[in-house]
Amino acid sequence: MVISASRRPVMTLYSRATCLQSHRVRLVLAEKGISVDIFNVNGDVMPEDLSDLSPYGAVPTLVDRDLVLYHAQIIMEYLDERYPHPPLLPVDPVSRARIKLYVHRMEKDWYSLLPDLIGEDGKAAAQARKIIREGLTVIAPVFDQKTFFMSEDLTLADCTLGPLLWRLPNFDIELPSQAKALQKYSERLFARAGFKQSLTPAEKELRR
Repeated sequence: MVISASRRPVMTLYSRATCLQSHRVRLVLAEKGISVDIFNVNGDVMPEDLSDLSPYGAVPTLVDRDLVLYHAQIIMEYLDERYPHPPLLPVDPVSRARIKLYVHRMEKDWYSLLPDLIGEDGKAAAQARKIIREGLTVIAPVFDQKTFFMSEDLTLADCTLGPLLWRLPNFDIELPSQAKALQKYSERLFARAGFKQSLTPAEKELRR
């Protein structure tokens, strides 16, 4: 049965169990303690109601009463504005813009390589791993100065970086010793109650 967005009694997130983009949204929901129904999409066939709600029929898709949102970053920013406590973006415009820029760069520089990482082209996968490994190594010293990414407070940048770091072993990416500060940051982030709650059973298996 198809339920129109306007008739849904609670917020609903369409997600995939191991989807990197979906994990980002689930992490924001968990950190903010937002009550939500999560519908996990299995296989390549999208549910009929999702196809009706979203022009792309893709995940993550968030339905909040009569509002339907897709694209992870848009959903994350909406949730931060809709549920402002705890804030995941700074109050002042300059700092907010910087965090949003960091998130954009992670998407552009690293998230865009996901098709190569999981594809069948071994050469492309090796190059993608090299780019991500080197990029993470470059930013590692930041975590000697700050508790979180360029901040003393958890932000949407951490909610974007964390799911990627969780999957490094699955992507066969091993960080060098120079990235020790980043590894310690990963441990702090993974130990958070919100991060643990955001993980699906399938994602937990990625590090066992």
